[in-house]
Amino acid sequence: MQAPKFAASRSFHQELKRRTNAYFEEAGKSTTGGKRLLFKACLLTAAFVAVYLHLVFWTPSALLGVAECALLGFIGAAIGFNVMHDGAHGSFSKRKWINQFAAFTLNVMGGNSFMWNMKHNLIHHMYTNVEGVDDDLDAQPWLRLSPEQPRRKLHRFQHLYFWFFYALLFIAWIFYMDYQKYFRGKIGEMPIKKMTASDQGVFWGFKVLHLGLFVALPIYTTGFVAWLVGFLVFMAVAGFTLSIVFQLAHTVEHTSFVVPHETTRKIEDEWAIHQIKTTANFATDNKIISWLVGGLNFQVEHHLFPNISHVHYPALNKIIRQMCAEFGVEYNEYPKMRYAVASHVAHLRELGREAASAMEAPTAKLTRRGRLFRMFE
Repeated sequence: MQAPKFAASRSFHQELKRRTNAYFEEAGKSTTGGKRLLFKACLLTAAFVAVYLHLVFWTPSALLGVAECALLGFIGAAIGFNVMHDGAHGSFSKRKWINQFAAFTLNVMGGNSFMWNMKHNLIHHMYTNVEGVDDDLDAQPWLRLSPEQPRRKLHRFQHLYFWFFYALLFIAWIFYMDYQKYFRGKIGEMPIKKMTASDQGVFWGFKVLHLGLFVALPIYTTGFVAWLVGFLVFMAVAGFTLSIVFQLAHTVEHTSFVVPHETTRKIEDEWAIHQIKTTANFATDNKIISWLVGGLNFQVEHHLFPNISHVHYPALNKIIRQMCAEFGVEYNEYPKMRYAVASHVAHLRELGREAASAMEAPTAKLTRRGRLFRMFE
């Protein structure tokens, strides 16, 4: 597949980078996470290890065990948001080996940092919400996430059952999707670069390590049934938490879904404006949510500056908003997380209807959204 091309003009992006660089120079700050992020990483990692050890070697009662497995899944997702994500983007630390160490937390959890870099950093961040290219939109046949995807009868109810498939994300990711990418040599229809011997060793070595830590050892210490229940709870909570945070960033009512020109493969907007149109923020004033999700509620800032740590996103938010106001670019943001969830549900509901319903008047759409918002208030 020929990769899409963005508009040649980069005036918006160039001015945005100039203002952002000026901010860091004037503030005398590094673009990486610093001690604040290191402390958070140590806290989350210590919590994960403590809960894991208690579950595996001290075997709590059934009810407490299920609760701890759910907590383990949530902490694991938080490590993904805060530690792995910044590390994979090279923004956790100035030192490359520390970034690699942070990124490798994904390998310990059962994923693969090489595949994540290909899928997330290189494809998703470059071609966000571009149909046929951004693999994050591909949940077929179970879910229809963009208007260009075929509609099936079951999609009529996807706004009701989506949570089930979101809960399956992590277990499908580590036991199926990584291997699919490995053996196909593609992510969707986009080829991935050839893996080196080191990449191969990391892929298979950590897959075996994960099976040992999260399958073999717990079965040995707790028994098969207890492990199976706990493992499924752990995976479901981690999968749903990861899914919902990332989906609120791109698959909501106000974000754009782009189809490149059929022959030229060109996209109308320059890259930076494309990122703003295809991305949305949520609950940026909520410090607890911001802390837990690693600043990924500032998704616009992250997509424009993925190599800058999330600890700086509140400051960048002001710069980008001002730029959008000056250039007449719509900035998508939901003031509360529940509003973003409501918009995601409304988006799924709309896509689950007949294709003709997409042509309904905007006032009708606003009325439906208003009803959904009231449901979450």
